[in-house]
Amino acid sequence: MMRYTGPKDRISRREGVDIFGKKVSRLNVPPGVHGPKGLGKQSEFGKQLREKQKAKRIYGVSEKQFSAYVEASQKNKNLTQVLERRLDNVVYRLGFAPTRPSARQLVSHCHILVNGRMLNIPSYTVLEGDTVSLDAKSQNIAEVKNKLDSNYELPSWLERKAVVGRVKRLPAREDVQEPFSEQEIIEFYSR
Repeated sequence: MMRYTGPKDRISRREGVDIFGKKVSRLNVPPGVHGPKGLGKQSEFGKQLREKQKAKRIYGVSEKQFSAYVEASQKNKNLTQVLERRLDNVVYRLGFAPTRPSARQLVSHCHILVNGRMLNIPSYTVLEGDTVSLDAKSQNIAEVKNKLDSNYELPSWLERKAVVGRVKRLPAREDVQEPFSEQEIIEFYSR
């Protein structure tokens, strides 16, 4: 599956949000040679496109996947719930990895167990009541050890004991504080 491997600061500066967890210092300056000079008045379409791109890049999904998630969310009217239930995002939210890309790598390298079975599909949709845990060999990874030792505040829809986490309930819109507008994205796709 395709994932972004280019300059991460450029993408974070374009969206105005620290997407990859790298602590970007110049978020208020857009990328490129001309910097702030290149900014003009943005149309309604431009605002909607930026919100869609921001959400897509935060969760690290392709355009095709994202449009499928939007279509699936039309039934329950909750796009953030569909995106938050991805396995790589749940691993990140449980505090097993410092960033979503590193959580994706943990999943794809077979370090994650879902309900006791090894799973290497980052886009797997976690259900209510599922248990997500680290396998024995991944508990020795330095980055994972540091993240587990730090004090991390879990979202209210998840619970964790040591290296085992459980999805208590499906995430509500109020549980997720991501910096994008779901309404703008829905309007973009309803054109």
